[in-house]
Amino acid sequence: MKTFSSILVALTMGIILSSCESDGTTADSSKPKARGSIGEIILVIDSVKWAGPVGEELKEIFESDIPGMIRSEAKFKVNTVDPRAMTRMLKMSTNLIYVTTFDDKGSASQAINAQFSKESKEKAMNDTNIYSLRMEDEYAIGQEVLYLFGNTEDQLIANLKKNGDRLQNLFEVRERGRLEKILLARKNSAAASEAKKNLGIEINVPASYQVAKSEDDFLWVRQITPSGNRADISLFFYETDYKSEEQTFPANILNLRDSITKQHIFGDPEDPTSYVVTEKQIPPAFRNMVINDNFTTEIRGSWKTNNVSMGGSYLGYIMVDQKKGKLYYIEGFVFYPNEIHRDALREIETILLNTNVSWNEDQGA
Repeated sequence: MKTFSSILVALTMGIILSSCESDGTTADSSKPKARGSIGEIILVIDSVKWAGPVGEELKEIFESDIPGMIRSEAKFKVNTVDPRAMTRMLKMSTNLIYVTTFDDKGSASQAINAQFSKESKEKAMNDTNIYSLRMEDEYAIGQEVLYLFGNTEDQLIANLKKNGDRLQNLFEVRERGRLEKILLARKNSAAASEAKKNLGIEINVPASYQVAKSEDDFLWVRQITPSGNRADISLFFYETDYKSEEQTFPANILNLRDSITKQHIFGDPEDPTSYVVTEKQIPPAFRNMVINDNFTTEIRGSWKTNNVSMGGSYLGYIMVDQKKGKLYYIEGFVFYPNEIHRDALREIETILLNTNVSWNEDQGA
């Protein structure tokens, strides 16, 4: 999808790590495949740095809370490793970040600094804007390796503050791309057909999801999980006429969401008076963006049933297609009591961002 565009944060400026090959080759078939779960990052850093101001800035970037949730959950699962303890197995990790400063004489940071050539260090010393180097497949195929460095801690911290959003987005986009290949290897063609027929949009839903309800302007698909090994995820898609910009105001988005769930999303099939509502204890988080040239507002929050028998988290998007004169609300919500919701929300995000509300019949299947 066009929105899945990688952001290059490495300001290489001719920097060459002394361990890199000079012939420009990239993928080496003799290398092993990278290992690591979706959303996992191995952060190689001196323990003193991690406990200090540099670590605080890194935590703000990679361990900040997912917004809109009642229970705190970090955006990524970060595991720190002492540079001196790096093994061949750890070097095969999918996402590796090395952090150092060149003025640090400690043996842990020196283990990282030794990987830089003399010319590399001189370039960094002469240009304080050079703070990162991104490399792919350095130790394993399918790997992202990022070096974050500075002449001093103050210099590194300044660059982390300035570029934190870019660094975070680099791994968010990368992990969605990895997950997309897994999730959408097999798709539910029946759900896709229902979406085109009832809403005039194109969706890409994994084959493991089942259609729970389909009618004019509305579609609900669900991945029912009988065991505790996987979250119960529901996705729904809704269409209405676009009349004014006020429909995209936060309060009106919440009112629209509650009206949809009250009418269509039941909490207990045996109890018709049980339905899903927005949890107001923690205010939802809103973020505006443009997807496929359509104005979009992302909303992250928590939900519960009106009788408080169930609850969880959700991620939704309200999209305006002015050419069609339509407003779409698409959402995924999670029911997974006492478990981490981060992975399920990333799955929802990956699926929903593969929705094309501007689809028309002339585009075909």
